[in-house]
Amino acid sequence: MNSQFEGYKMDQLNIGFIGLGNMGGGMCLNIIRAGYKVTVHDINKEAALPALEMGATLGENPKELSQKCDVIFTSLPGPKEVEAVSIGEEGIFDGITEGAIWV
Repeated sequence: MNSQFEGYKMDQLNIGFIGLGNMGGGMCLNIIRAGYKVTVHDINKEAALPALEMGATLGENPKELSQKCDVIFTSLPGPKEVEAVSIGEEGIFDGITEGAIWV
């Protein structure tokens, strides 16, 4: 299997996480604990504080986050929020790089 990540060590990947509520916040913290470099974004800035305190960096918007990350996770409450984050102003589709993975 040929992959754009062939030859990468997992700890070299830049991980993005959008949506840091009840579910996303815990998953993000586990990714940070595993040693990954993580960039986070949430419309509620306070939701990002635990991740930032553990060493994550803040993406000001989904576009900025997606420009920096090889893998992007979203954990959002519903279709309206997914649409806003993906195709809204300064959304993921405005910044995602070729070969990046969006989960």
